[in-house]
Amino acid sequence: MTRSALGFAHGRAIVARAEVQGIEVVTLPGDRLSLGLPDDPRRAYSEAKSTLAVVVAPPSKRRLQPIAPSADWRVDLAEGCPAHCSYCYLAGSLKGPPITRVYANLDEILDGLPAYLGQGSITSRSEARAHEGTTFEASCYTDPLGLEAITGSLSAAIAWFGRWEAAAQLRFTTKFADVGPLLGLDHQKRTRMRASINPTMFARFEGGTAPVAARLTALADMARAGYPIGLTIAPIIAADGWREAYDALLADAAGALTGIADLDLTVELITHRFTPGSKAVLESWYPGSALDMGADNRTTKRTKFGTEKQVYDAPTMRSLRLFFEERIGTLLPAARILYWT
Repeated sequence: MTRSALGFAHGRAIVARAEVQGIEVVTLPGDRLSLGLPDDPRRAYSEAKSTLAVVVAPPSKRRLQPIAPSADWRVDLAEGCPAHCSYCYLAGSLKGPPITRVYANLDEILDGLPAYLGQGSITSRSEARAHEGTTFEASCYTDPLGLEAITGSLSAAIAWFGRWEAAAQLRFTTKFADVGPLLGLDHQKRTRMRASINPTMFARFEGGTAPVAARLTALADMARAGYPIGLTIAPIIAADGWREAYDALLADAAGALTGIADLDLTVELITHRFTPGSKAVLESWYPGSALDMGADNRTTKRTKFGTEKQVYDAPTMRSLRLFFEERIGTLLPAARILYWT
C-alpha cells in the first residue's frame, strides 16, 4: 500500500479484504514503489509478478484513451496481471517490473466517465454496434476478475454502471472463472463479460489461469444471471492442428451455452502478433517456451504509431478468418462477430 492509497475508502477496503484472507500487507512510507527487487532478472520477474501494489491513479491515467476495435474508451481499474501467459501482449507495453498496480481512487475514475458519454468512435457512432451505447473497456491492461478476490474493484464498477441510467456499457474479458461475487449484482445488463479462450493444445501458454472449461462454465453462469456475454478467442495461433483444435473449442463453447434463454453473445477474433520489443521481453520471462515467434507465415505490419509488429501473412489470415466465420456460423449461430484482427 502506498501512503496516498490509504486516503481513499476503496484503498482501505482492499487492505481489509487482504487482511481477512491472511495476505501480508506492507504500508510504504510514501508513494514510491521502492520494493528492493533482486538483481537477478528471473527472481525479480517472479517477485514482481507476485506483488500487488495499491496506488493512486494520477489525472493523466484518468484521461481515457480510445481502444479500437473493442470499445470506445479504455478505463483502467488496474495495470498488470498475475497470470503467466507466454504470449502476453502487455509485455513491452508496461514499463518496469511487472508489478500489478490497483487503483485506490476508483470513485474518482468512475465519476469521470460521464464526460465521455457519446464521444467515442467504435460503438457510439457505429450503426452496427450503436445499441451498445458508449463502451468502456476495463481489461486492456489487466484481468480484473483475476484480482477481484482482493480488490472488489470489478464488482464496484459493475454496480456503478448498473446505477448509471445512460446508454453505456462496461466490458471486461478474463481468463479466470470466479464469478460468484458478480452473479447477484444489479448490473442492469450494462456489463458484458467475455471469456478469453484457447484450445487445450495452446492452454499451456496460459500459466496461472483458470482451465478453459471453468471459464466457459463461468460465462454460462453470467449469462443465466442476465449479463450480456462474449467469447474472446485470442490469440489465435496457426500451429499444426489448429483447425481441429479450434473446432473442438467452438463445440465446447456451444455446449456450455446450450439452452440459455435470451442469450446475448458476441465473438471477438484476435490473431497472434508480437513486436520486437514484446518478443524480447517474453523470451526473457519465459525462456524455452514452445510458442512459435519465428518468421514463418509472418509479415511485418506498421502500426498507426509508427512501430512494427509481426502478424500472420495474407494467405494464413485468409484461411483462419474463413474457418472461424464458417464454424461460428454453424456452431454458434446466435453469436455476433464484432471484429477480426
